[in-house]
Amino acid sequence: MKRNDLIKILADALPPGTVRFGCQIVSVNMDQENAYPTLRLYDGKSIQAKVLIGCDGSRSIVAEFLGLKTAKPFSLLAVRGLANYPNGHAYPHEFTRMRRGKIMVGRIPITNNLVYWFVLQQSTQSDENLTHDPETIKRSTSNIVSGFPSDVIEMIEGAEVDSLSLTHLRHRAPWDLLLTTFRKGTVTVAGDAMHVMGPFLGQGGSAALEDAVVLARCLGQRIRAEDLSNGGRQILIDEAGEAIDQYVKERRKRVVALSTRTYVTGLLLETRSQLVKFAAIVLLAILFRDPISHTKYDCGRL
Repeated sequence: MKRNDLIKILADALPPGTVRFGCQIVSVNMDQENAYPTLRLYDGKSIQAKVLIGCDGSRSIVAEFLGLKTAKPFSLLAVRGLANYPNGHAYPHEFTRMRRGKIMVGRIPITNNLVYWFVLQQSTQSDENLTHDPETIKRSTSNIVSGFPSDVIEMIEGAEVDSLSLTHLRHRAPWDLLLTTFRKGTVTVAGDAMHVMGPFLGQGGSAALEDAVVLARCLGQRIRAEDLSNGGRQILIDEAGEAIDQYVKERRKRVVALSTRTYVTGLLLETRSQLVKFAAIVLLAILFRDPISHTKYDCGRL
């Protein structure tokens, strides 16, 4: 599914006026009087929230407020895009990866006419030097995959130009995920803000949806409608805090496992040391014997 389509489906299910646009956060502070988080916006305005869930990506302001360490960069660049096949494609509906030297290509069909793909390459460029021109990205990516099979070249050439993006890959180290509390008062994080990882397993978006299900379930089990009134402020703070603690407890094992696997896979791609490569292969063989075990996870019902 296209991300924009998913966002539209979720937004259409909400009551009118629920979503507020143009709210770029620059800082988060805890109100000393009522213990609620206050968001400071780029335009100078502020928003006070009863519960704050930061889903603001790998450079999350909310994660910074919680004291999470800055997401670390891989020495890898990722080009992501969508390939359109007007007459259909013959790819099976499965996640496929292939490598040629230091280049990795991954793809997964969305529909019979649309395929999501990514191309990874090593790079030492800074973010400031990255191009954002889609035609340049498409042209350079076609050159990068020239040694791959013809269907890969065709996939890149058939990319929808407005879907292309070029970014540095970032990750939160598994040990940081293992040791971080992920809560301060009624504030927590989800998605990339919590566990940004490389795309090597194709599980980043899925893990974010899992976060949403588990967090909604935990909050729904603890918070009642009357707790949202002013008279129930302390009850809300206590119940929301316990719900977030349960959410973090449920998600930690899952995201640590995913992050460990993607971290070790990333080492295989970016390291020049044969010893490190050998160690990474051994770790993958010992810790993750089933190559598709990560796809069998069930986060439970909402």
